[in-house]
Amino acid sequence: MSDLTDKQGNEIEVGDTVSMNYRAGKMEGKVDEILSTEDDVANSDLNVKNPPKVVFTNQNNKQSGHNPGTLTDLDKE
Repeated sequence: MSDLTDKQGNEIEVGDTVSMNYRAGKMEGKVDEILSTEDDVANSDLNVKNPPKVVFTNQNNKQSGHNPGTLTDLDKE
């Protein structure tokens, strides 16, 4: 269980479906992992900094890491 919340205050966990506005559309996908410490970030294959980050695979099958406050947890709407 994590203590990270989306922009509506819902808790984000691995396996949840999350969404975010991106440029002129939306990006959504399943949460693969949550990087909550500097060690997690350093051991990640993604080029992310400043934890915490929520890593998810989007609809184009690409992984990306984003701040939890920019996401909406679609499973808990």
